[in-house]
Amino acid sequence: MQELAIAVVATFVLVYGLVSRRLESTPVTGPMVFVTVGILLGRTGADVLDFAMSDGVIRILAEATLVLLLFTDAVRIDLYRLRPQIDLPARLLGIGMPLTILAGMAVALWVFPWLRWTEAALLAAILTPTDAALGQAVVSSPRVPVRIRQVINVEAGLNDGIMLPVITLFLALAVSGDSNSSTDWIEFALRQIGFGILLGILVGYAGGWLLDRYVKRGWVDGAFRQLATLAIAVVAFASAETVDGNGFVAAFVAGLAFGAAAREHCDGAYDFAEDEGQLFALLTFLFFGAALAGPALDQLTWRIAVYAALSLTVVRMIPVALSLVGARLKTVTWAFIGWFGPRGLASILFGLFILEGADLPVGEDLFLIVTWTVLASVFLHGATSFPLAERYGGWFDRHHGERMEEAKEVEEMPTR
Repeated sequence: MQELAIAVVATFVLVYGLVSRRLESTPVTGPMVFVTVGILLGRTGADVLDFAMSDGVIRILAEATLVLLLFTDAVRIDLYRLRPQIDLPARLLGIGMPLTILAGMAVALWVFPWLRWTEAALLAAILTPTDAALGQAVVSSPRVPVRIRQVINVEAGLNDGIMLPVITLFLALAVSGDSNSSTDWIEFALRQIGFGILLGILVGYAGGWLLDRYVKRGWVDGAFRQLATLAIAVVAFASAETVDGNGFVAAFVAGLAFGAAAREHCDGAYDFAEDEGQLFALLTFLFFGAALAGPALDQLTWRIAVYAALSLTVVRMIPVALSLVGARLKTVTWAFIGWFGPRGLASILFGLFILEGADLPVGEDLFLIVTWTVLASVFLHGATSFPLAERYGGWFDRHHGERMEEAKEVEEMPTR
């Protein structure tokens, strides 16, 4: 049965690859296709993919995907190039993101009155990171001004890593509850974050420095120049986990440190990792559909539907609007940025690893809410990315001569 499942998955990847370019100019996105096929082939469908997300192989795939995602997101952020254009991303990350957590927590306490504030905060934090890949047409469309594409892209790239320590802390508070062990859990959270940051810096910078030095000596083969870069992410993750640190925090920080030590090697590493990362991400969406979304289809309640709808709209859009006050952007622009904050891969993986690994009484309920919110985001943001990018681009072309802030020239960085 496993061999059949492998053959079916490989065949589907081949078929999708044959038409992938044709789909780029349609409202159909890769995550939409892979989630749908996962549902059809999963336990609630043809029962070809009889997997649970906790299965060993799937768990390794999910861990590898998140490590690769966090590391490459950090690597592609050139802080020197980003500095002249940091204003808008800083507003979204420094003001919009905390407000989104507060809004998500408040809505969760209203919709699910039995949740404690720590559990509501944990749910909001897991659903705060955005995934630009779900609206790829937005960040790759030449019709959307570069500055706006960059804002959405940088926000999605940085908020995964920034949210890791926050989620770890909220998890510690939620698990400890009102017990006498709250101090122990806070110490655990600080140890996870502290060791993660420390080992991320050490491994990332040392690895980058060594790679840069030996490449200049001509000792490194071209392919291993890229493979060695990815090995740095794995070493950072594994070493942090060995000493009770958070390996995902370490992977993200290692990417930042590697970029500081070996910036000229980042483009090649990112290009190489992007292909593997995209495959891993799409396969994760496939198994998400088979193992999680499919079984969740008959578990939708009106409370979950209301929370998912509010999470994707007002919980995101109002904080974005408040964070952009004074930025002199048009209303159409902040609404566009506010809508394209899809919840995707990071929320799935954070929910899977954190809620599954914690002894949280409402853990399954929280993950069901995460599942439905991500499922709604995959289809709503995916279906609207191309048409709304075209409409926004048309609006921008008509008003380009008005000396808008949106038209300000910036240097574009790689997109995920």
